Formats: sequence, C-alpha cells, structure tokens
Amino acid sequence: MGIPVETVSLSRRGFLRGRLRTVLPGLRPPWAPGEEEFVARCTRCDACVQACPTAIIVHGDGGYPVIDFSRGECSFCGECVDRCEPAALRRVEGREPWALKAAAGESCLAQQGVECRVCGECCERSAIRFRPRLGGVALPELDAAACNGCGACVAPCPVGAIAMENEG
Repeated sequence: MGIPVETVSLSRRGFLRGRLRTVLPGLRPPWAPGEEEFVARCTRCDACVQACPTAIIVHGDGGYPVIDFSRGECSFCGECVDRCEPAALRRVEGREPWALKAAAGESCLAQQGVECRVCGECCERSAIRFRPRLGGVALPELDAAACNGCGACVAPCPVGAIAMENEG
C-alpha cells in the first residue's frame, strides 16, 4: 500500500485565517497501489463505492474512496476492482489485497478484566484466539499469519477496541 502521503486541506476560511489542516488518507480499498499512484489514477467516479456488496467503501476526504470497517467486513469479492475503469484498483499476481491486520487497543474489555470474546467469535479464520490465564480473563492473541485483514472483528467490538493497521 505504500507510505501514506499527507495532504493539506485548504478551506477558504482556513486559508484566510492561516489555519491549514493536514489530512492523512484513510484506508484505501483492497488492491489499491501506493497512495501517490492511487490518487493520480482515481477519478472519484464512485464505481467502487456503488459496487461494494458489504457497503464498506465510502467517500473519504476529497471524495476519494476509503474503507469503513464499522459498517462491516471485506469479502474480497473483487467487485470494486472489476468496476474501476481508471485502474486505480487492480489485482497484481502474487500480491495480497492489502497489508492490514487486526490489533486490539487498550480499551479492550478483556484487557480491562471483563470477559468478552466477540472479536474471536466473529473471525472465520480463527486469527483471534483467547488463551486462558490463571486468576484473570483470557486475553486476545492475534495470529498475524491467519489474519487476512477482512475487518470482521471491528464492527462487533462493543467498545471499538479493534483497529485495522498496516502490517508494514
């Protein structure tokens, strides 16, 4: 996916007041190239947004498509790629859709001593497991090799502790 490129948001009011806001790109759809190439190719035509059967591709800053895992998971169906005429999204032989992996933050209920295994129950690949501990609740452990970055664990988390992070 490459290194995120910072852009500057220039609203008229912000420009006149001397307040420039730095905007980092969101998570791009699967099979997106590096940020510079993606932004150069993407015409913001909404074809990928409309094609996504799980509706997780939404409009981000500047109208470019981003992934919103709070809406669901990526099934890696490839509809977004098939509909992308400018080839801002394209499959490359031997390349994964993205380098995203799940990560549990400090607000995780299990890490706070509250029994919760929702993320593990939602993971079809069993990438999130809970090992029993003496004297405490089981804590989540991620098997990065098993995680495909689908995001199925994000939306069901009752406290929003799961985030998808770039592995690289």
